[in-house]
Amino acid sequence: MNRKIYNILMVGVGGQGIITASDIFALAALIHGFDAKKSEIHGMSQRGGSVFSHVRFGEKVHSPVIARGEVDILLSLEEMETLRWLAYANKKSLVVVSKTRIKPAMVSDYPEDMEQQLGKSFPNLLMVDPGVLSKRIENEKFFNVSLLGLIAPLLPISIQAWEKAIGQKVPLHFLEQNLNAFKQGSLYYDSIKKEVNS
Repeated sequence: MNRKIYNILMVGVGGQGIITASDIFALAALIHGFDAKKSEIHGMSQRGGSVFSHVRFGEKVHSPVIARGEVDILLSLEEMETLRWLAYANKKSLVVVSKTRIKPAMVSDYPEDMEQQLGKSFPNLLMVDPGVLSKRIENEKFFNVSLLGLIAPLLPISIQAWEKAIGQKVPLHFLEQNLNAFKQGSLYYDSIKKEVNS
């Protein structure tokens, strides 16, 4: 088994499904056979409140908390939340950002050159157009799961483990929509790779 410990930090705001996505992620890792731990804060889970979850998996994980500068993948569902958590990333981190803006009451305007500034500091930057991806999944309610599908090809967790975890963590009447969202996220990643390589 791969001995590397993978560190994934998922951030966003209340109402975006961060906790559900991190639950699915940790369970998928466990189902595949890894040790996995997660830590989360969702005390301000109303829409607009900051929500984050650390997910760590590997052969043996001793702590659920990711140290600053040690994130492998920073997955952000909201632009301002990306800026809050950049100290946990490094030059090698993959930074995945949904171009979504849910401005909290006490926050100033978003930087106009956010994408350019992020790109300078983090070469592995992937900006996701939520409009394009939401059209693929037909309902933005499942956007969080589609982003799991987007990063899944980069991780040593089988599709079967992901699908089983989704089946255990989402309501049965929404299972097919969530499985489709996951699939569409993976296809979206493939289309981005083709654009980069063309």
